[in-house]
Amino acid sequence: MTASVPDPHDTARILVEALPYMQRYDAATVVVKYGGNAMGDANAARWFAQDVAILKEVGINPVVVHGGGPQIGGMLDRLGIKSEFKAGLRVTDRDTVDIVEMILAGSINKQIVASINAEGGRAIGLSGKDGGMVAARKVSRTIINPATGQEEVVDLGFVGEPERVDRTVLDWVIASDFIPVVAPVATATDGPQTYNVNADTFAGAIAGAVKAKRLLMLTDVPGVLDRDKNLIHELSVEEARRLIADGTISGGMIPKVETCIYAVERGVEGVVILDGKQPHAVLIELLTPGGAGTLVTR
Repeated sequence: MTASVPDPHDTARILVEALPYMQRYDAATVVVKYGGNAMGDANAARWFAQDVAILKEVGINPVVVHGGGPQIGGMLDRLGIKSEFKAGLRVTDRDTVDIVEMILAGSINKQIVASINAEGGRAIGLSGKDGGMVAARKVSRTIINPATGQEEVVDLGFVGEPERVDRTVLDWVIASDFIPVVAPVATATDGPQTYNVNADTFAGAIAGAVKAKRLLMLTDVPGVLDRDKNLIHELSVEEARRLIADGTISGGMIPKVETCIYAVERGVEGVVILDGKQPHAVLIELLTPGGAGTLVTR
C-alpha cells in the first residue's frame, strides 16, 4: 500500500505499469457501483467511462450498478413532489416510485451507457426487472420516535431489498461481450409492483450472486477514515464491525461498510470504497500496487 501511484491523468502510463497486475483479474467479474454523488462532475464521468471500457478491453468483465439519489431529488423538486427520508432511505409512494424508475432506468442509465459507448465500450442498459434479474421484498425500518421515545415501525412505501438474484441475463450479456449497466429497481417477490432498492445494497447483492472478484463502491469520499481522519487502506470484516461498534465508522459510512461485509460474506473476494471523482479511480484501484481506497476482505 506504500508503493507509488502513477499520475492519474496519464492513462497510457497507468496501463503500461498495470501489465503485471492484469493477470490477477483476467476473465474475472468486477462489479462497480457508481454512486449518484460521484456522477456530478463531467470530467469524472468521462474518466469513469474510459476506465470501464478499458477494463473490458483488457479481459476483465465489468458490471456497472448505478445510483442517482441527487438526480431523483432534483426531479422531484422540479415536479413539486415532496420527498422524505426515514431511517436513511427515501420514502417512496406510488407517484414517487414512477419518477424513481423513470430517472434510474431511463435518463441516468442511458446517459451512462452512452458515455461508455462513446469511449469505445459496448454497454447495454438494464434494470433489476429485466429477465427477472432481481426480486425484492418490501422493506420496513424501526426508528425511535423523538416525541415519545418509543420504537415505531416506519412504512417506506415501495422500497425493497433484494431477496433473489437470477444471474442468467448478466451471464448472457457478459458472454456476448457487452458491458451491463444496471439500474437498482426490482420487481416484488409477491406481485407485479416495482420497488426502489438502495443502490449500495443492490450492488452488493449482484456482486454476491456473480461471485465477483471485486466490488468497487464509487462515492465522493476517499474511503474509510480513522479517528484522525487518515485513510484506512485495508480492513477485515471483523475489524470493520469493531470500528462500527466503537463509533470510528459512523453516519452514512455505516451502511456502505455493512454492504461491504454483506458482499464479502456472500463470496466476493474484496470490496473497495473509493472516491469516484479521483481521475481514473477504477484503473488505479485495480491495476496499480497502491490502490485508491479502503479494501474490505474476509
